[in-house]
Amino acid sequence: MINQIADQIKQLKKEKDVCILAHCYQSENILEVADFVGDSFALSQRAAEVPQKNVLMCGVRFMAETVKILSPEKRVFLSSPDAGCPMAEQLDPEMLSDLKKSYPEHTVVAYINTTAELKTLCDVCVTSSSAVKIVNNIDNDKILFVPDCNLGDYIARQIPQKQIKLIHGGCPTHVRMTVNDVKKKKELYPDALLLVHPECTPDVVKLADYVGSTTGIMDYAEKSDNKSFIIGTENSIVEHLQVKCPDKMFYPLSKDCVCHNMKLTTIVDVLNCLKGTYGEEIFLDEQTIKDARRSIDEMLRLG
Repeated sequence: MINQIADQIKQLKKEKDVCILAHCYQSENILEVADFVGDSFALSQRAAEVPQKNVLMCGVRFMAETVKILSPEKRVFLSSPDAGCPMAEQLDPEMLSDLKKSYPEHTVVAYINTTAELKTLCDVCVTSSSAVKIVNNIDNDKILFVPDCNLGDYIARQIPQKQIKLIHGGCPTHVRMTVNDVKKKKELYPDALLLVHPECTPDVVKLADYVGSTTGIMDYAEKSDNKSFIIGTENSIVEHLQVKCPDKMFYPLSKDCVCHNMKLTTIVDVLNCLKGTYGEEIFLDEQTIKDARRSIDEMLRLG
């Protein structure tokens, strides 16, 4: 049955001129019907390059918004309307406006995992893979970083010469992993390398053999000569790496590292979105697109 659904999806996306994007945290069967798989911002860039006039995002809302910001002329759809991002929603524009008044001399740096509305108030965006380089390239030494204090702490440790003000917030999925989880897994698999995302807590990050974005973790594991790995990010990455590298062993750092918002999207949701019976089209007004795009363009200029 899954194969039949996949075949329908492949046929419909051709008929309706749709490019399907899938974030790495999606299930394996969704990845198989996607045109592109990757981290959120890289997918947005891909969407801007493809000839299709319609884009379907299998991910969460802020990712679909970023696609719309970079491709305002295209119709952009979110396959599961309820798929949000708790971290992106932790800070609202009013709160950020107040923070900017409290820190007027600071350059406001926003993680890409923020809403389009919040991006309009920021000076520059960063991704997990580009954050250190971009913050280092900002002329101002005073940085207000939002919303993930764990990624912000990682950046601050790499660039001690910068004065980085962190705001409480972060990914509720990645903070579930603890130092105790690391100790237990290292006892079970002493030869395994620990690969973690910088959204993990600082105590966990300090113990890692490699720290990087989701695709960074996957690339590292695929290219490494090591044969076993403990994966400190969303557990779907364990499955994807098992499929890509069947000769290697992959272990989740914690069974609780599951993003429930990412798991909302099913392959049937994708099919129904293509049929027009489910999903949601993303609409952003011209001013929001223009203002949010400014912080993204600054990221590209610096990075």
